[in-house]
Amino acid sequence: MDISAPNSVIEFLSTRSSTPISAIGLPAPSDDEIQTMIRIASRVPDHGRLTPWRFILYRGEARVEVGRYLADLAEEREGPLTEQRRDQELKRFARAPLVIGVVFSPVEHHIPEWEQFLSSGAAAMKLSLAANALGYATNWISNWYASDEKGRALLGLAPHERVTGFVHIGTCAQKVPERPRPEIKDILSEYSGPWKG
Repeated sequence: MDISAPNSVIEFLSTRSSTPISAIGLPAPSDDEIQTMIRIASRVPDHGRLTPWRFILYRGEARVEVGRYLADLAEEREGPLTEQRRDQELKRFARAPLVIGVVFSPVEHHIPEWEQFLSSGAAAMKLSLAANALGYATNWISNWYASDEKGRALLGLAPHERVTGFVHIGTCAQKVPERPRPEIKDILSEYSGPWKG
């Protein structure tokens, strides 16, 4: 294969990047586009065909409702919040027009849970790529409430589930500056035998 020849898929994968959530606005993906994104996101390595992940849509008024829940929970954890701190939580899910939660939902099986979690991470990455391929900007985050038992429940997760990530999706009118990427020489090596420490 001639990798120097024009290839739109390679070019897309080589240049995709995350967009600051503050720069993500309307329009959001349509229902049909969301269906397409989820269909693509579910085509990931999944040893045992366990489907150890699911997706939750946070959009419209639900984003504001989640913000109220998070502000109240933050106050429960931290004590009285400043106006600025409370406003931060109130807007947490309302900054982008659509947030899709990628939920790790492990299955009792001989396939180890960590391997199932990798599949969930792949689903989140494929979701981001699908949204980007449709022309939308994305940002995949987790944040403090992902590690909080009450926070996860408020966001619609069952007790055995964990957050893989919240993918914020919408439109960005500006070009996002490229950030430094690792040098290939620093992250690639030839196998040279067992680890010697």
